[in-house]
Amino acid sequence: MPEDQLSQRMEKFTAGEVDILLSTSIIESGLDIPNANTLVVDRADTFGLAQLYQLRGRVGRGAQRAYAYFFRHKHFSPTIEGRQRLETIAENTQLGVGYSIAMRDLEIRGAGDILGTRQHGYIASVGFHLYTRLLSDSVQRLRSDKPLPLVFKTLQAEQLAPALPVSVDLPIPVSLPASYIPERQTRTRLYRRLADLRSYSEIDALTEEFVDRFGPLPEETHNLFYQLKVKLLAEQVGLASVSCEGGQIVLRYPPLPEGETTRPLPEFGDDIRTGKNAFWMPFNESGDWQEKLLNIFDQLISGDRRL
Repeated sequence: MPEDQLSQRMEKFTAGEVDILLSTSIIESGLDIPNANTLVVDRADTFGLAQLYQLRGRVGRGAQRAYAYFFRHKHFSPTIEGRQRLETIAENTQLGVGYSIAMRDLEIRGAGDILGTRQHGYIASVGFHLYTRLLSDSVQRLRSDKPLPLVFKTLQAEQLAPALPVSVDLPIPVSLPASYIPERQTRTRLYRRLADLRSYSEIDALTEEFVDRFGPLPEETHNLFYQLKVKLLAEQVGLASVSCEGGQIVLRYPPLPEGETTRPLPEFGDDIRTGKNAFWMPFNESGDWQEKLLNIFDQLISGDRRL
């Protein structure tokens, strides 16, 4: 609608001259109409969780009791994610539930490349808490007037090594399945604990706790702990990323400092190729690539190579 026409319609509805407003999701944010007390959303399962939360907030802004009705199509069943979104909205009706809904949305959709193996991601890779931890580290450095590290440099043993974010994108499913840990809030708390792990011993201790509390680890959770170990090792040797590209596992270092054209990387022989700034290892789903990957890290660490 033209801007002036849209404005006229809204003014009539706000003034009570119009009883029913038929609209797209354009009304989801920024509108405060106290006399609006009933909302009907058609095909609500096709909307995002944040949209549904915002739409519900358009009613009940005055003194009278308000109602929000979310309908789905009678012939087309909602997707699993669509049903989960509607259930989340139905479960969270009290005040102050925005954070719980946001965490549930994060769990349903994933959190993107920084936390997962695809754009919509696996939150279990390292967890939502990673972002807040990195933000906290940056704020502390800024407050203490310490420069942010632009290039990973070799540090003396007595110095604190800054924790650079390492992207780990391995071709394995990783998660805490609902079939393994049914309680959603428990899974969320455990994701946070996983994000805070900083050593092999902590990972092993939490693994034992999982087995003791919930039983033997399913494949996705076993892979999750493996990926966390890879991430810790990658941080230790100064890698920028560990990913799967073109059927190969690639261990890539940060960009070379200005003025340098090569990095002295060791040769591993066999089928592991050494490049100017990375290693390439063949990936075979039925092979022992996971053990080989750990062996590469062992050799890098035992050679005391921080490149």
